Amino acid sequence: QVQLAESGGGSVQAGASLKLTCAASGPILASYSRGWFRQRPGKEREFVAYIGWSNDNTNYSDSVKGRFTISRDTGKSTVYLQMNSLKSEDTGAYFCAVPVKLTTAPGDYDHWGQGTQVTVSS
Repeated sequence: QVQLAESGGGSVQAGASLKLTCAASGPILASYSRGWFRQRPGKEREFVAYIGWSNDNTNYSDSVKGRFTISRDTGKSTVYLQMNSLKSEDTGAYFCAVPVKLTTAPGDYDHWGQGTQVTVSS
C-alpha cells in the first residue's frame, strides 16, 4: 500500500514561512489526491487543506486560507504545503493522508504519514 512521509517542519518565529513535503512511496492512487491535517496541542486533528485530481481543485480551512498553499508534483508523487505568515496558533503536528472521499473530515482519509512538527514562537 502507499506510504506517506512528511518532512519540512521546524521551529520558526511568527511571520516566517515553511514548506512541508508529503512524499509517497509504493503504489499511488490514480486520483493523486492528498490532504493535509494538523493536530494542535490539546485539540483534535483538524483539516488544513486538500488537493484533488487537478492542482486547481483545492480547499483550505478558514484558519489558513490566504496563508497556506497546497500543490502537487504528480510526477514525483509529492504534495507540498507552503505555509506563509505563520502564527503561534499554527503550532502542531502536521500530517498528510490519502482521501477515501475528498472531504475535510479526518475519518475520510487513510494512509496517514508519521507527521512533522511545526513550532511557531512569538
